[in-house]
Amino acid sequence: MTKSETSDCVLTMQALRNALLVVNGKWKLQIIVALNAGTRHFRGLERSVPGISTKVLAKELKDLEAHHFIARTVHPGPPVLVEYHALPYARTLDPVIEVLKVWGLQHQQRLDAGNAVTV
Repeated sequence: MTKSETSDCVLTMQALRNALLVVNGKWKLQIIVALNAGTRHFRGLERSVPGISTKVLAKELKDLEAHHFIARTVHPGPPVLVEYHALPYARTLDPVIEVLKVWGLQHQQRLDAGNAVTV
């Protein structure tokens, strides 16, 4: 491997690490997709992301808010209502989400066809 190839590899790995630190796990992108469809109350968002627990959703929402992908709005009550909505920055993930969606569909077709690589 040349010095240039090594440098490109290191830069690629650093960039991937930076990205994965923000959107890691199975929930964050799903939450962003749900919020890109419209503002949601906590319980509505919880219902729109099947399988997520209340505790995990709360944690992931805090992380996404800290990274400026979403905003939280508290409407004083009674009862107090909390809404979440995607910020414009969340749309920068649209191409990533689309590529992952296409790849995920292709991967599932491969698995369904019995062409999965076994280790």
